[in-house]
Amino acid sequence: MEWESKTVSVGIDLHTTQFTVCAMAPSGEVFHRGEYPMDEEGLARFIGWGNEVEASRGAWISMAIEATGNARYFRNVMRSEGFAVLVINTLKFKVIVASAKKTDRHDAEVIAKFLSKDLIPESYLCDQETEELRKLLGERADLVGLTVRTKNRIHNMMRGYGVETAEGQFQSKKKRRQLLEGLEDHRLYTERAASTLRMLIDTLETIEEQVKDIEALIDDFIMGDETVETLETIPGVGRITASTIRAYVGEIDRFDSYKQFAAYCGLTPVVRMSNGSGFTGHVTKGGPVELRTAMVQAMMGMLRLSKRIGRISLIVDYRKMKKVKGSGKSIVAFARKLSRIIYVMLKNNEPFDIGKLYLGDYEKASIA
Repeated sequence: MEWESKTVSVGIDLHTTQFTVCAMAPSGEVFHRGEYPMDEEGLARFIGWGNEVEASRGAWISMAIEATGNARYFRNVMRSEGFAVLVINTLKFKVIVASAKKTDRHDAEVIAKFLSKDLIPESYLCDQETEELRKLLGERADLVGLTVRTKNRIHNMMRGYGVETAEGQFQSKKKRRQLLEGLEDHRLYTERAASTLRMLIDTLETIEEQVKDIEALIDDFIMGDETVETLETIPGVGRITASTIRAYVGEIDRFDSYKQFAAYCGLTPVVRMSNGSGFTGHVTKGGPVELRTAMVQAMMGMLRLSKRIGRISLIVDYRKMKKVKGSGKSIVAFARKLSRIIYVMLKNNEPFDIGKLYLGDYEKASIA
């Protein structure tokens, strides 16, 4: 028997080991509930059920799931079978979180009900390849952080012997060995101290080798990537910053304006309006922290090259603001301006053009 309307709304409460399903007919009637193990057998049984419903009822199935750790895998499996899958933006969908009744069956039914009324806010999930690039960048960031902590431990250790060390002393194996030899000649030298320093230096060098290995994998990943190549034309932006922006922006066409893009980067200020009065506060810090950090690093990269690229308005205005607001707030404010430039570059698939900064063409293009 066919339904008059064709869409079946399926709400899914997804967990690591199992998922709970609630299927709602076009009339709003719940006609199927089920729990399936989150394994190949469970997925196959659920897919079989879905195929049978579409074939026997002359309908098509639309699913919605919350954005959890295995949501991408579940979505990819279902889409490969021809089902429509929407991933819920949980930050904008508070119905389940605020519910007094919290069970898997109830959550699945709430999702199905809102899906049937087209009231589900969708979350963007990047493709599998981009997700793998994000993981590589994340691993690199963790190792770089570990490198910094290890260097700080060496600094603190040497300070305990009255030896002040500079950052440059850790830049090469030769200088590190000189540091070790200097400690061995120190009047407070002990074999234990030298052994500890030797261990820290060995650890540091091991981590740095791992960083190089990951960077080689990242280079292979981004080879020939047009977005990364476009971003690298910005003065001061290297391959890691460019790769991070590319990994967390995804498809630039999903943003209708540069304001939407800047908001996704978490670089727009909080605005509160009430009873005719308004308040503008700090930036929202929404969106991926990795993207916001990369935008700030890109701006700082431009500042480091300010002598080479000349007196462009972006740099001149930053220096004026810095005198009033300080460097921290000013860098964030101008990172937002840089996000406008990046938005136009990626939208038009064009390299950075310093002439457009002089003429204000980036602002005109982004407003248009």
